[in-house]
Amino acid sequence: MATRRRKTPAPGRAPRVGFVSLGCPKALVDSESILTQLRAEGYDIAPSYEGSDLVVVNTCGFIDAAVEESLEAIGEALAANGRVIVTGCLGAKGDVVRNAHPKVLAVTGPQATPEVMAAVHAHLPRPHDPFADLVPPQGIRLTPRHYAYLKISEGCNHRCSFCIIPSMRGDLASRPVGEVLQEAETLVRAGVKELLVISQDTSAYGVDVKYRTGFWGGRPVRTRMTELCEALGGLGAWVRLHYVYPYPHVDEVIALMAAGRILPYLDVPFQHASPRMLKLMKRPAASEKNLDRIRAWRAACPELTVRSTFIVGFPGETEGEFEELLSFLREARLDRVGCFAYSPVEGARANALPGAVPEAVKQERLARFMAVQAEVSRDRLAAKVGREMDVLVDHVEAGVAIARSSADAPEIDGVVRVAGAKGFSAGQFARVRVTAAGDHDLEAVPA
Repeated sequence: MATRRRKTPAPGRAPRVGFVSLGCPKALVDSESILTQLRAEGYDIAPSYEGSDLVVVNTCGFIDAAVEESLEAIGEALAANGRVIVTGCLGAKGDVVRNAHPKVLAVTGPQATPEVMAAVHAHLPRPHDPFADLVPPQGIRLTPRHYAYLKISEGCNHRCSFCIIPSMRGDLASRPVGEVLQEAETLVRAGVKELLVISQDTSAYGVDVKYRTGFWGGRPVRTRMTELCEALGGLGAWVRLHYVYPYPHVDEVIALMAAGRILPYLDVPFQHASPRMLKLMKRPAASEKNLDRIRAWRAACPELTVRSTFIVGFPGETEGEFEELLSFLREARLDRVGCFAYSPVEGARANALPGAVPEAVKQERLARFMAVQAEVSRDRLAAKVGREMDVLVDHVEAGVAIARSSADAPEIDGVVRVAGAKGFSAGQFARVRVTAAGDHDLEAVPA
């Protein structure tokens, strides 16, 4: 495959950049930062490879499947366009990208907007045009207009044995609290109805700066999860917390949920229930009594939705330890759960652990795990039939509104399908009555 010659935009036309964004919401925020800078400098964002002067691919490199998807996306962009800049977590493994696709123009790691822009400038310069250098104050977003991810920190101080994120994104670096709140305020003013707070470890926000006091709107605010959530709760939008480790101070934000300041939703990555497995995983908060904590949270905030993720088939996991995990599921009765069969990640310390679980056993355990969770989810959703709730409409299809309740994060949780949604539109809050429940989704009608 020959690399195409350097393209020159037609006279009077702004240079066009194609963009592919892969990976998690944190990578999505990186993409939004790059897109915002591209538009601020007058570049157009093209909807296709063929209509682009070059293509930027923001990659994921966390697990083998993500690496394969990223390499395929790079190859597709090269085949269709020929001029590709690679960024993101797979870019941190530069040799992997270069070995597979030696004709890419440049490779950078994650959170590298300046480096990406430097590569764009080198291969697709543009003359300054003050009439084109305009972007909306909230920047360029890849999410629908009514919700946005709000990244509060980069990196992580933990060294979980299955994870290589710290080697790619570094140690925890909290954003200034005033900067975060100003961004949130700008988003809400632009029409965002839901803010999804993300990081590698939301509970640790501010640890690296010793919870120092910042300023927002002329008033002091500590760089700390509780104070951040309290301030966000005053903006008039839904506020949803992701990646919250179960440290004791999480109880403080449960109180804010009970008071209606932020959504009663907590995304806690438990990963396992066996103390030995958690120790091998080198998980933070491994010694916490999670069942007791979940009970206390629900007692303080009965409407609380708890979502989590788990790994089955981790090296050394016995059948007894897997059964321990299933017992935890049945007792904890978590509302939303994701599960992954362990996949070795290049550079992860867990790869050296003894007792590799055969792939067939991993898949069998994954299926059993999801069957138990489907039963739990079905029971918990059935209890909502007949109740009224507020939902946020994502889109409307043939008179049916696809919406989400406070229990549903976009793309990873269930939905509420509202029949007879005449006059409903995307980004609208609506009051509905639940009429039926499935394993993961609800059916409803306007209240």
